[in-house]
Amino acid sequence: MELYLSFALLCFTSFITLMNPLGVMPVFMTMTGSLSTEERRNTAQKATIVAALSLIAFAFSGQLLFKFFGISVDSFRVVGGVIFFMMGYDMLQARLVKVKMSKESTRKTYVTDISVTPLAIPMICGPGAITNAIVLMDDAKDLQMKGILIAVILAVCLITFLILWSSSTIIKWLGETGNKIMMRLMGLIVMVIAVEFFFSGMKPILIDILKSAQQ
Repeated sequence: MELYLSFALLCFTSFITLMNPLGVMPVFMTMTGSLSTEERRNTAQKATIVAALSLIAFAFSGQLLFKFFGISVDSFRVVGGVIFFMMGYDMLQARLVKVKMSKESTRKTYVTDISVTPLAIPMICGPGAITNAIVLMDDAKDLQMKGILIAVILAVCLITFLILWSSSTIIKWLGETGNKIMMRLMGLIVMVIAVEFFFSGMKPILIDILKSAQQ
């Protein structure tokens, strides 16, 4: 019993740290500032469901999938960095919502688009969380531990949904001007995160290239 409790605690603390719902919330707020409360709830719901399903899928098949396609976690970090940088640049120009929400007919498409990328992947379900799911699934020795891992993933995604959903109250308090100011500030932060993501993925790749060149 103690083994299961310690494993559950390990799963929860690692996922809540890597997925960082409080860190995702400001970006979610700026990207959904022009949406209604119901649309923001739907966006948060879709994003967390996609993230949960992705993590569970990677937990069971991640290593086989990565080996089959020859994908590394470092490559995933590089791509995530590029996506983050493009998104951060639009936010820094305070034009992300304005451009994408110019037509009423695009609202549903916009909600679907940002729910999957970049909110679900790679923000909620990022390289760290994916790697963590794969490693912990390998560490799970029996069905009970595998069940604990899946339950924790679902629980953390539920917590993430509740945090994102509560951001509607904060958006109302900030108003349109406050939301634009936050968008610019968060755009700068997201671009910094993008650079960190990119170079954390590029560094081991370049090291491998240099080692191969020396041989």
